[in-house]
Amino acid sequence: MRTILLIEDDPFLVDLYNTKLKEEGFEVEIAVSGREGLRKFKEKKPDLILLDIVLPDLDGWEVLEGIKKLDKLDDLKVIVLSNLTEQGDVKRAQELGATRYLIKSHFTPTEVVQEIKKIIEK
Repeated sequence: MRTILLIEDDPFLVDLYNTKLKEEGFEVEIAVSGREGLRKFKEKKPDLILLDIVLPDLDGWEVLEGIKKLDKLDDLKVIVLSNLTEQGDVKRAQELGATRYLIKSHFTPTEVVQEIKKIIEK
């Protein structure tokens, strides 16, 4: 079973994505802060990380940098799912090793899960 690490602090979105991903057969690990996300990443490397940028304690940028220091990101897939819409944010995510950058308001949860499936099956 493929494991998704969901790093998101919005309880509604956590519940929504947790349910959707489990319905599609994924195992889901949840972290509600950047620091918790890094800890869970170290404990059990997931197949894919779904990462928000605006998080308590460590933001998503710091999480990406931390993961990059621990792992070359060669085979790890990271999808940034954020409300930040600036082109500079997209570029920064790519430079830090993100596989894909999705703007929350542009994708339904079902579409996000479809993107995850496409990326994880490559």
